[in-house]
Amino acid sequence: MNIGFTKRTLANGLDVLLHEDHTCPIVAVNLWYHVGSKNERPGHTGFAHLFEHLMFEGSQHYDRGYFHPLQGAGASLNGSTNADRTNYWEVVPSGALELALWMESDRMGFLLPALTEAKFNNQRDVVLNERRQNYENRPYGLASMAMLAALFAPDHPYHWTTIGEIADLEAVRLDEVHAFFQRYYHPANASIALAGDIDPDAALALVSAYFEEIPAGPRVEPVRVAAALDGEQRLWLDDRVELPRLYISWLTPAMFATEDAELDLIADLLANGKTSRLYRRLVFDERIATDVSASQNSREIGGFLQLAATAAPGHALAELERVMLDEIARLTAEGPTSQEIDRGRVQAESQFMFRLQTVGGFGGKSDQLNAYNVFMGDPAYFDRDLARYNGATAASVRQAAETYLQPSRRVTLSVVPRGRIELAIPDSISAKVS
Repeated sequence: MNIGFTKRTLANGLDVLLHEDHTCPIVAVNLWYHVGSKNERPGHTGFAHLFEHLMFEGSQHYDRGYFHPLQGAGASLNGSTNADRTNYWEVVPSGALELALWMESDRMGFLLPALTEAKFNNQRDVVLNERRQNYENRPYGLASMAMLAALFAPDHPYHWTTIGEIADLEAVRLDEVHAFFQRYYHPANASIALAGDIDPDAALALVSAYFEEIPAGPRVEPVRVAAALDGEQRLWLDDRVELPRLYISWLTPAMFATEDAELDLIADLLANGKTSRLYRRLVFDERIATDVSASQNSREIGGFLQLAATAAPGHALAELERVMLDEIARLTAEGPTSQEIDRGRVQAESQFMFRLQTVGGFGGKSDQLNAYNVFMGDPAYFDRDLARYNGATAASVRQAAETYLQPSRRVTLSVVPRGRIELAIPDSISAKVS
């Protein structure tokens, strides 16, 4: 699974990862900043995601929209923010590599002189509108906010969503945004990967020419905060939906930690595909749900496993809860079958292969090199990552289920049609959403 690469670190702390692949005359430029919403604090949320927008609005030496010159050269490009990192990427024809590096370096080193009050206010309005579209006006859209707020204490950095709180976004000042950028968006807190049709020595020389003059910023200390659930929480949330939906979540280990892979496999065997346990029972056999899903949401300092199912017309959420908890109990008592373990391993390996089919974009070779470099300090972590799944056994999966999926330590959220609180799981209280 490992791919060939070289790693160099510039004098200002910027990690440079180079992967040579001459299959196509394209180069992926992938830049990660080790900053996400977990680096924010209560009352000052949404900054990392706001910068995902502001970084496309122009910098000192190209004070216009970022997309036009690169797309004019035949590039595709995008960016994203999550709780733990922000990434920007371009996939360019080989001859446009220098253009991409120049533009990335200019917004790293010279964004703030071009960041005006007008740009700031405009992009803040864009983010607030995005929040309305993706959360407030989307069916079941507020469920993730309610779940995170219940799983993590108010001062925990996973308590809020990446897009931030409305009050915080409305109250933030331009000088606060400048300070956030200076603290996190600099070479010593970044990693750049180039993958594709490159000569590694020439590519390194280009990166050095464009980035090495940018000063290293202040050291960013790792965020280390524990989370715990002392008991069960039952919550309800009413929304403009037709059918009630049930969410059940448990706190789980951090990304790459012991038993994180086992919990990935548990989510897979519970609800990935029509042969999964919960799909067979809820949707196919008993026909009490229209859909079901499961995910192990691995994050840098902690994770959570979540089940979700939408009740079929005429059926209650309590019926869904009964089946979901019954399957968890059966898994805890009996463990998975050998066929389930084999299927999970094959699917994990196929997902690894899929991510390596392209040099760029979300999840391509360049993105994966950066992920391992930022989170593990080692871009060559491919084989060891896959080995976590190949090393899982029926016993280790059963043990992970027993340790983390305890019925007495979970958050149960009922999302019900507006004004139909009686459809929620009994003894639920109103969820907090801001």
